[in-house]
Amino acid sequence: MSAAAPLERFAAPADFAQVVGATPERFSDIERFREMLIETNGAFNLVGASTLTDFWSRHFVDSAQLIWFDRQARTWADLGSGAGLPGLILAILLKGVPGARVHLVDSMAKRCRFLGQVVESLDLPAEVHNARAESLDLVVDVVTARACAPLDRLLGFSRPYFARGARGLFLKGADADSEIVQAKKGWRFDAEVFTSLSDPRGRVVSIPRLAIRRKA
Repeated sequence: MSAAAPLERFAAPADFAQVVGATPERFSDIERFREMLIETNGAFNLVGASTLTDFWSRHFVDSAQLIWFDRQARTWADLGSGAGLPGLILAILLKGVPGARVHLVDSMAKRCRFLGQVVESLDLPAEVHNARAESLDLVVDVVTARACAPLDRLLGFSRPYFARGARGLFLKGADADSEIVQAKKGWRFDAEVFTSLSDPRGRVVSIPRLAIRRKA
């Protein structure tokens, strides 16, 4: 079952912007990222073209809400980062925050080139890794992913991060509950599921710091 996110805290867009640290300067960076995404998406598909017409709700709010779910986290790993959602949005919102670092992980070189261009252009506290997520030796506060893989596979990719103390915050769709049921056939974990702030059909799945495979 899904718990309702506290939407009443964000009665106006300005309330949400304040909570996630979206200052005018950071909004300027987000707008530049949006422009770069639209430009690059014309050359190769990073996100569905139709979603770009609703960038602010579909992509910005969906990604930025993770800051609200863990306002103390400074280091993040975004697995299967793709277009940089949520990782680049997080990096923009954490720009200038002491100790902030976002690791953007993707196995496809062309996606990593795009991610690197945005990081360099906007001078973001982020690092791009052209690698398989499970092959890296990263220590982070939170491991996250959006549209990367079903939860059972995603936990496999994320296990090394959990083992080094990370918490999981995963952006999922309406099938989140069934994905959790399937994942629990192979993994032990507790999960709290919240309704997304960007779309009532979406879910944010919060998993504590340990998720281990069941013994045979």
